[in-house]
Amino acid sequence: MNLSNLQPAEGAVHNDFRRGRGHASGNGKTAGKGHKGQKARSGSPRPGFEGGQMPLFRRLPKRGFTNINSRNLVGINLDLLAAFFEDGAVITEDAILEAGLVKNPRDGIKILGNGDLNKKFTISGLAISEGAKNKIEAAGGKVEA
Repeated sequence: MNLSNLQPAEGAVHNDFRRGRGHASGNGKTAGKGHKGQKARSGSPRPGFEGGQMPLFRRLPKRGFTNINSRNLVGINLDLLAAFFEDGAVITEDAILEAGLVKNPRDGIKILGNGDLNKKFTISGLAISEGAKNKIEAAGGKVEA
């Protein structure tokens, strides 16, 4: 290694340019803003500004709110688990994804109690309804938190 082949570290060089640093910089004088007009001035309008017309986000009605603490769970019924898993299987989120029952688990998977169950399963690390828990334990399986 010598001075002729030194390079900056990967990701250290950005493509940003220094605006308004003279003609020789390639972005001097108007600094990439063109000539005159509202967008050439400092404090140009914010995103969504419509030139004084009532903006779209103020024209549309507002209803309700979005709860930031809500979770979007994917529900799977017991009859589907019985069809895809063998007797005595340990069912986790990874096992369900591997079996192809769910493509996108979103915020988690919840086992629901619809259907009959005659296999012993061990459910591990999944949300589960009270009815599903009772059916699994009645069939001889167990539920782990």
